[in-house]
This record gives sequence, C-alpha cells and structure tokens, in this order.
Amino acid sequence: MTEPIDTLSKEAKNMGLLVHAASFVGYVFPLGSVLGPLIVWLMKRDEFEFANQCGKNCLNFKLSLMIYALVSAILILIGVGVLLLAALALLDVICTIIAMVKASDGIAYQYPLTIRFLK
Repeated sequence: MTEPIDTLSKEAKNMGLLVHAASFVGYVFPLGSVLGPLIVWLMKRDEFEFANQCGKNCLNFKLSLMIYALVSAILILIGVGVLLLAALALLDVICTIIAMVKASDGIAYQYPLTIRFLK
C-alpha cells in the first residue's frame, strides 16, 4: 500500500473509486467484473495517473480471481471447490470495498493474492 497523495484532485480520487466500483458489474453481467474496470481504466488511464494505478491493481486482482475460480470449479469434483468459491466471492466483495474506501482517500490499494499481469 502506498501513502495518500495529498495533491490528488477530487476527480482523480473519484475515477480511482469508479474503477473499483465498476467491478461489481460482474454480479449482474458475465465477465463484468473484468470488463467494467477495464472500460473505465481504458477511458481514464491517460487522464489520471491515480486511475491508471487503481485500474492495474483492480484488473490484476480480478484476473487472478478468475484463475482461482476456474481452479476451484475443477476442485468441485473432489468436494472442496464449493468452499473455495464461496471464500473467493467473500474475498472479492471485502477487498473491493476496502479498495473503494482507500481510493476515496487517495491510496492505490494493493489487493492480496494478486498475480501481476499488468505492471
């Protein structure tokens, strides 16, 4: 985690928050948890460096979760996959809410258990 950046504008913080919040689209539309943040990130990454950082962190986490969910779905065959999927869903909601709060404070939240696809 990084320290808050005092020079961030309210608009930059809001764009960072919006990147994280857009991932909740995934609970309504398939692949929305990746497509929502991806669209916001692509639109705002050049305009706001903070949105760029938040977008990379969010997308890395959501892509990592998709891999973990795929592995968990396969593990349903031996019985532990259902518990892992439930734990992943809970981790997703909790970490995304934390990231939204941190973004509103001007902190680019580093999600746990993240594979760094975008650097």
